[in-house]
Amino acid sequence: MWTQLTSQTGIMTRFIMKRDRVRLPIWLLSITLLTIITASSFTSLYETDQERQAIAETMRNPAMTAMVGPGYGLDNYTAGPMMAHQMLLFTAIVVALMNILLASRHTRTDEEEGRTELIRSLPVGRLTNISSTLIVMTGVNVVLALLIGLGLYSLQIESMNLEGSLLYGVTLGAIGFFFSGITALFAQVSESSRATIGYSFTVLGVAYLIRAIGDVSSELLSWFSPLGWIVRTEVFVTDKWGPIALTLGIAIIFIGLAFYLNTIRDLGSGFIPSKPGKKHATPLLQSPIGLALRLQRTGIIAWAVGMYILGASYGSVFGDLEAFFESNEMMSQLLTPVEGLSLTEQFLTMLMSVMAMICTVPTLMFLLKLKSEEKKGRSEHLLSRAVSRSTVLGSYFLISILLGAAMLALALIGLWSASVAVMDTPISFMVMFESLMVYLPAMWIMIGLGVLLIGILPQYTGFTWLYLGYSFLVVYLGGLLQFPEWMGKFSPYGHIPQLPVEEMNYLILAILTSVAVILTYVGFYSYRNRDLTS
Repeated sequence: MWTQLTSQTGIMTRFIMKRDRVRLPIWLLSITLLTIITASSFTSLYETDQERQAIAETMRNPAMTAMVGPGYGLDNYTAGPMMAHQMLLFTAIVVALMNILLASRHTRTDEEEGRTELIRSLPVGRLTNISSTLIVMTGVNVVLALLIGLGLYSLQIESMNLEGSLLYGVTLGAIGFFFSGITALFAQVSESSRATIGYSFTVLGVAYLIRAIGDVSSELLSWFSPLGWIVRTEVFVTDKWGPIALTLGIAIIFIGLAFYLNTIRDLGSGFIPSKPGKKHATPLLQSPIGLALRLQRTGIIAWAVGMYILGASYGSVFGDLEAFFESNEMMSQLLTPVEGLSLTEQFLTMLMSVMAMICTVPTLMFLLKLKSEEKKGRSEHLLSRAVSRSTVLGSYFLISILLGAAMLALALIGLWSASVAVMDTPISFMVMFESLMVYLPAMWIMIGLGVLLIGILPQYTGFTWLYLGYSFLVVYLGGLLQFPEWMGKFSPYGHIPQLPVEEMNYLILAILTSVAVILTYVGFYSYRNRDLTS
């Protein structure tokens, strides 16, 4: 019976690997090289025990715990514990994203676009597609675990032994396997690839928030998050393998459920059916901007709630920061006092840059939905009516501009409202408002880049995500890893004045805005004159 259900799985597995013969090596090499380069940099960045313990003290505050997880080995903060503490969670999120995108591509996306139906017309089993997809994803995660584990050990860093290095790699492979199982399950439940990815991203986001809140307030809560499990492996400190077994065990349960649901549902259907549409469209829906809003309504609501929760989760730890800074002599030495500003206000600058870049994610998703519609051949139907290309692109552009600002505002309101509740002397709303909204020109450049690529090279719109990832790396982690200052200047976020510590620089903001306008104009002009692709 099982043999019949999985007939020709080997051939399908090779076919998937051939389709992703470029995509898979790029993912694997990028994550591996980032990990190895970062690990090797720690030994040169912090050469003495005093320097390492100084950075360890900065990691004890609740805000950093919420961001990167609890610090194990802070009393002896050598390169190994430092690497695991500062990079394991961040890399795990990247690995989870890789698995979500790849697993969705070969399950629900193939089914949605008719490729699975074509394959099922051949003598293959009912479970062949999902089986081959999970085999490939398992292999990818195993290879990633070995590359990272052996790569870290090959650096011959004293505090990175073989067991710890392998555990670091296996931890990343396990969380990747977990999210490939989650995605396979949602591919059976939902009716579209967009919903599959959306649900999977929601699980990832909720897992991060639960872990962040739990790590700060209640360790028990962190055990309800898969990201909370992996940071408790205590890599390079005590090297616990138990959380890995838990992660793999839960993943296998999800995969088993995905297999079962695949056998009892019809091809192309899902267990969460789409709601039937209305008989008559509203006046708003009959306009391009109304249609664009309707297509992304669920995502807009989900991201809006997520941005508010993100801000509130950061704001909830503000009450402990000032006392921590004042009671910690080493932290007082690291943060040079600025007249008229509290230490918490100085610490605010880093949070604002992180929140601004996170808010850019949904902003780009709203814009790049147009490219997805074009790829699926739906833009042709819209443009066959009395609608200009500029109007269609302008609708998505306007949505991304307005909702980008709205996402920043919601994150700001969450941050301020939570901080007011926990701080004896709350930070002024206007101080927070200026510190976050000053990042709008950087967000506009990212939107302008997206418009440019849609207009000129729609097949390369993925570069915007790569550029945003680079910005996050050099602006957020660049301070921790002490990257050269010029690397940050290649990102628009690296030019934004860090209010309230720095003074407002209207010239820089004007230049960034001008660059965004130029990118947008060229993108609109090119979109009007190029052929549609499908």
